[in-house]
Amino acid sequence: MTNSRTNPKVDEFLSKAKKWKEEFEKLRTIILDCELTEDFKWMHPCYTYNNKNVVLIHGFKEYCALLFHKGALLQDAHGILIQQTENVQRRARFGLQMFRK
Repeated sequence: MTNSRTNPKVDEFLSKAKKWKEEFEKLRTIILDCELTEDFKWMHPCYTYNNKNVVLIHGFKEYCALLFHKGALLQDAHGILIQQTENVQRRARFGLQMFRK
């Protein structure tokens, strides 16, 4: 993916990813379709709106996730967000099998 909306630091991060690379790329495509600005913060792809952090792509041992900086404010009718911190962050977990459906 190379266009003016992508960040070269994220390109480099993805090129070096050993685990979750395919999932990261799919999540990146979905997020960029939401017209967020791509940045690279805290050593991970970070997406902002009006210079405010919205979501971070992060890989863990057993899953990869979207970390929503103000996730506590999101409506979660389907119960997919997991509480990460008491008053702010929420995460949605993903594995490759979820992308292949």
